[in-house]
Amino acid sequence: MPNHSRTPLRPALAALLGALLPLLAALTLAAPPASARTEAVPTATLTEVTGFGDNPSNLQMYVYVPNSVTAHPAVVVAVHYCTGSGPAMYSGTEWASLADRYGFVVVYPSVTRASKCFDVSSPQALRRGGGSDPVGIKSMVDWVTRTYAADTGRIFVTGISSGAMMTNVLLGDYPDVFAAGAAFSGVPFGCFATTDGSEWNSACSGGTLTHTPEAWGDLVRAAYPGYTGPRPRMQLWHGTADDTLRYPNFGEEIKQWTDVLGTGRTPAATDTPAAGWTRTRYGGTGDRAPVEAISLQGVGHNLYSYGMASRALTFFGLGSGGSAPQPPAGGCTVTVTTNAWNTGLTASVTVTNTGTTTVSGWKLGFTLPAGQTITGSWSATYSPASGGVTATNVSYNGTIAPHASVSFGYQATHTGNSAAPAAYTLNGTACTVS
Repeated sequence: MPNHSRTPLRPALAALLGALLPLLAALTLAAPPASARTEAVPTATLTEVTGFGDNPSNLQMYVYVPNSVTAHPAVVVAVHYCTGSGPAMYSGTEWASLADRYGFVVVYPSVTRASKCFDVSSPQALRRGGGSDPVGIKSMVDWVTRTYAADTGRIFVTGISSGAMMTNVLLGDYPDVFAAGAAFSGVPFGCFATTDGSEWNSACSGGTLTHTPEAWGDLVRAAYPGYTGPRPRMQLWHGTADDTLRYPNFGEEIKQWTDVLGTGRTPAATDTPAAGWTRTRYGGTGDRAPVEAISLQGVGHNLYSYGMASRALTFFGLGSGGSAPQPPAGGCTVTVTTNAWNTGLTASVTVTNTGTTTVSGWKLGFTLPAGQTITGSWSATYSPASGGVTATNVSYNGTIAPHASVSFGYQATHTGNSAAPAAYTLNGTACTVS
């Protein structure tokens, strides 16, 4: 007997297919084209460049090009300190994050000689095209200019310690290349000069080498004889307690660059942009004066902290509207409690946002007293461990609402001075210490 309850296979499949086809068509029409789908944008990374041009002292070149790089970008050359490197300068300063925000290219030269110090002493280094490190750095700038069609009117250089000395040298050797420089804890052009192959000049580092403004200016002018074009502007930073490149070098730098730029040595403006800072401007009163000098009271050689690059960026004239923001909008208060014993201490830090705008991502800059070194921490990361330190938020406490606070701390060793730092800056803005 036939089974009338079983549905014939072919008619059933046809019915099913008839029902599915309209649904498949609808799904196909609803799917976005491949070009419209959201895809992850790769993160920009530090890249080493080889074969970039004339390089007599075998420097390494590293470059950071942000995903947001602009057409005809500006270029900032960021020069490291002795014992440092290009990658260390990249990871230890905020120049790359500023490049992400404003679309410029950063070049990080890196020394390969054993000392890891730049040559700012030899006769070759102190004249245009003479050889050594300045020639290699100039080749790096040329490579970036060719590769990214960079704006040759917006090439800048900045450096820390040995890099600050190189900043002085590059502005003297190549005044037609650089628009401005920012030197953190440096010495004047030619101050470190030696003729015996030594990289160190004790008279200069000790602050006992002095010249008249004209004599200092003549050293710069002799690096490029016959040059009559415009000269780059200079921003200078120095701590009064610097025991590596002593503080008198700051005054000698001011003498040199005010002579080179013809501004005279009487400040056009003097102010205090942060607690313990004295800023003098020569030849102008605005953010882009020909010479700007910032003295930091009681601060040692390792003065660089978060926010200073933003101030250098403002001096360069880069960023939104020609200047970099100085968050937070409003004020901040820092309270510190320390507990010390024979050779150690702990410090508990509370930062209060007294402004009207939420702080999203924070960096607290301060200078540890001489002899203190951080050995442990909680609720923040710290770099470096001594000298000018920057404390950075961790993943769970990066936001500080108006009138809210965040607390963190550190453990440190000391050699007798267990005091808390005297001054703090939150994202570059000076805080009140209570």
